Amino acid sequence: MNFAGIALQAPSLLLPRAGVDLTKWAVVACDQYTSQLDYWTRVEALVGDAPSTLRLILPEAFLGAADEARRIQDIQESMRRYLAEGVLVPQPPGLMLVERETARGRSRKGLIAALDLECYDFTVGAKPLIRPTEGTILERLPPRVRVREGAPLETPHVMVLIDDPERLVIEPLFAEPLEKVYDVPLMLDSGRVRGWRVNHPLLVQWVVEQLARLADPAAFAARYGVTDEPVLLYAMGDGNHSFATAKTIWEDLKRAAPDPAAIADHPARHALVELVNLHDEGLEFEAIHRLAFGVDLDRVFDALVAFFVAQGSSVGILYCPSWPAARQAWLEQQQPGRHVIAFASEHRCGVLTIDRPRLTLPVASLQAFLDQSLPDWPGARLDYIHGEDALQRLGARPGNLGFYLPALAKDDFFRTLIRDGALPRKTFSMGEADEKRFYLECRRIAP
Repeated sequence: MNFAGIALQAPSLLLPRAGVDLTKWAVVACDQYTSQLDYWTRVEALVGDAPSTLRLILPEAFLGAADEARRIQDIQESMRRYLAEGVLVPQPPGLMLVERETARGRSRKGLIAALDLECYDFTVGAKPLIRPTEGTILERLPPRVRVREGAPLETPHVMVLIDDPERLVIEPLFAEPLEKVYDVPLMLDSGRVRGWRVNHPLLVQWVVEQLARLADPAAFAARYGVTDEPVLLYAMGDGNHSFATAKTIWEDLKRAAPDPAAIADHPARHALVELVNLHDEGLEFEAIHRLAFGVDLDRVFDALVAFFVAQGSSVGILYCPSWPAARQAWLEQQQPGRHVIAFASEHRCGVLTIDRPRLTLPVASLQAFLDQSLPDWPGARLDYIHGEDALQRLGARPGNLGFYLPALAKDDFFRTLIRDGALPRKTFSMGEADEKRFYLECRRIAP
């Protein structure tokens, strides 16, 4: 069921057959715990030989490993084996209503659907119906392309935001007498997820009509106070690079086809996502912190001061006796026209203040500095960390330097995207690492 006007497809999902242990089947998004191999070791031990989406993904903790090519080959072989052995069972076309409870007591609602990649473009400055929310790092796509290229299946961790303050797209479905398809406790104390089938034509039509209401050009212009601005209906909330990978594969397929029109119905034209309302009470934006490996703190700070002074800013460095004291200083130093960033290293922690910053967001200022300076430090590398505890622990290791960043306010999220375009990469996270989407549903992307 395709609804081209709003770039939506009600897909034919694949779900594990009866008897499969869904707690072992469902695994957290591959871009989590990238610097915590012990997490993935625990997942491996828990899953054992059971069917699991662990066999269908490449955790980014293993990107660049010596056995990466073998891992990718194993992933694609597992996909084919699960299909051949009937581990995955086709479902009737439709949507899947989901409710995710987290270990922190929050509850987030979502709707599994497929989006048309023809209506998405991650080129800088492009304004399609579906848009990235952060800059796409092209060098991060090749390993993802190698996994998806030639793969018969996809399983999504992509979460896409809609701006529905009246809560008319997703929330009313919870009042309907729907068939419950799964109710699963998630591994490693990560909460629970429930799913209900939405395939009655009237309910699907309700979703389509409400999304079309949000996409109405006149209503869009009035809502955001813009004129002659293309409609933004879907904004990447999580999984920006995975969605960009799907787009890359689709464009490659079109280029290789003798007649691109002949593959207009190819299943790879769409990508499976979870739609989430920006105004869902269970949705909170969490900061994504920065962790530099293989650096010297004094050298970093000398370069940082020089970088921002050259831009007309002034920089202050306040050292604190402990991380709690640094966090308190971070709160006390806040004032208009200033960026405040806490830091933690092996022997020192404290707060950086940047007055008269050139960029709007603290994360944009810090990322601009790191992008320019990191290549000058031999052996240094950067990672993106979810969670303050992990940042403090990793930052305190020899040669590491962690930067604590504030969470992004979500109230003006769409308005900022429309006005300023994509945010700096890894600006925000929709929850802590264990609150991210767990792989569960699958879909064919090869005929």
